[in-house]
Amino acid sequence: MEFFHRATTFPFMSTRKVWYGLSIVLILISLASLATRGLNLGVDFTGGVTVQASFPAAANRDAVIKALTGAGYSDPQVTIFGTSREIAIRLPPTKQSTEAVRTQIEQVLHGVDAGAQIQQVEVVGPQIGGELQRSAAQALIATLLLIFGYIAVRFHTWRLSLGAILAVLHDPILVLGTFSLTRTTFDLTVVAAMLAVIGYSLNDTVVVFDRIRERFHTGRRLDPVTVLDQSINQTLSRTIMTKVVTLIVVVALYALGGAVLRGFSEALIIGILAGTYSSIYISSAVALDCGLKAEHLLAAAVKKPLDDMP
Repeated sequence: MEFFHRATTFPFMSTRKVWYGLSIVLILISLASLATRGLNLGVDFTGGVTVQASFPAAANRDAVIKALTGAGYSDPQVTIFGTSREIAIRLPPTKQSTEAVRTQIEQVLHGVDAGAQIQQVEVVGPQIGGELQRSAAQALIATLLLIFGYIAVRFHTWRLSLGAILAVLHDPILVLGTFSLTRTTFDLTVVAAMLAVIGYSLNDTVVVFDRIRERFHTGRRLDPVTVLDQSINQTLSRTIMTKVVTLIVVVALYALGGAVLRGFSEALIIGILAGTYSSIYISSAVALDCGLKAEHLLAAAVKKPLDDMP
């Protein structure tokens, strides 16, 4: 099944420099925001207490903050999420147990509204938060290194490898920049989403690269620009259909999954859109501007039979 009724002939490579400029601007904005604003790290990384609660009517955020401050909690952060009746509370680290915190917060909220109910309480110590930060960073670095190694072995030219590596780096940087700008909580679920985005983006890139190699085999005398445009157009229907289907599910998670899945689904949405773009205008375009030609991909296939001759 095809997304387009007719074969497309979009001249993607002719506009690549415009998209280079857009990518550079977005990456610079992301890096500047990360350097100046940082990430709104969740309790998973910083340690602390998160509480999700619901009220029978619209929650009075100011009254909740005043009640928590009066109970001795310094700098409580209260946000309304989902509906106007649901709130998320974030408090500094504590040495108390989860049950003790639940009991105290429940008493405070009942002072605001007797019908308030606590849905979830999570307590993370600062030491555990630091360990999770290191583990998350190590997971991301290990994933990138393994991907770089795979690309180098999978394609026998550094031109495609460089394009794929830049595309793989491009997407998580934009995800991090968006989270920094919007101040969306960055927690372990977002790290999981970023790892999924990296793999998803790489899959699209490999599909396009395989088609590029096939087109060079069948049309060795074609201009590289023509080969890349044809390859991208031939995989365009597949790319759009898989992304649209995935986005339908992820948007549903974003809209209906509540605060627990909000960061996870938001990271996936950004990553899917960025990955679609980067697999066309970053990975392939960079390889072209690095001088990709048919002989770079066919050299290994041509050399192998010669090496096997007696």
